[in-house]
Amino acid sequence: MELLRNSFISLSVIPVVPFLIVYFIGVGLRKEKRNTLLLAMDITTLFLFFSVSALFNTIFKMDFGFYLILLIVLISAGLIGGAQNRLKGNVDGKRLFRAVWRLSFFFMGTMYVLFMVVGLVHYISQAM
Repeated sequence: MELLRNSFISLSVIPVVPFLIVYFIGVGLRKEKRNTLLLAMDITTLFLFFSVSALFNTIFKMDFGFYLILLIVLISAGLIGGAQNRLKGNVDGKRLFRAVWRLSFFFMGTMYVLFMVVGLVHYISQAM
């Protein structure tokens, strides 16, 4: 159990690594690049979720980064679900979950890069 926990933490530090691992293994096995890319995005989203929340907590010295991201994801699910209900008359849960999860990948990927830059600038400015 300790090995699994340490592996997850290590992969969360640099979430690009699980993306590349899944992508290259998938391309090597399946040769379907589109499906492999989507699978790599889905798996990396989990690592980005914890990584971005940890970066938020570190930069802003707060402890609610995880809950803030969870709140943003739930609000986006409500908005997308409401739009889907207005357009089609019903909500397809599977499509809703997939849309929110993939939008979360792009949102958290952007936030990861932004927080890494801010964190590095903050660290360098304190070192001087």
